[in-house]
Amino acid sequence: MADTDKPSGELMTRTLTMPADSNASGDIFGGWVLSQMDIAAGIAAGQRAQGRVATVAIEAMSFLRPVHIGDVLCVYSEIKRSGRTSMSIELEAWALRNRIGERVKVTHGVFTFVAIDSEGRPRPLPELSQPAKSD
Repeated sequence: MADTDKPSGELMTRTLTMPADSNASGDIFGGWVLSQMDIAAGIAAGQRAQGRVATVAIEAMSFLRPVHIGDVLCVYSEIKRSGRTSMSIELEAWALRNRIGERVKVTHGVFTFVAIDSEGRPRPLPELSQPAKSD
């Protein structure tokens, strides 16, 4: 995902930030933002895996700007790599200031997920379906 003036990837989550998620200065806790990104990545990974997944690593995470009470946090994802059982997902978090204002990139990171079976063991990712060929 490139640093641009607009989000890249697919919108996974939109969440209104609330006072309970902030410090005394009105900035949202980084851990709360991280958890929202993990949720968004989990949705993308679960769709790709067509089932249960688990976070196995956060390879990179950069906090660029603060998130404030009343911002809408929008998390976008893009699967960058799929292996046999795991995948790397790039995420961007953007804040809509005061629910409707300026949109700013606040965080980005790379999360790794593994597809797991009902016993919690790694399982192969399903094959990606190929687009139908036209004659």
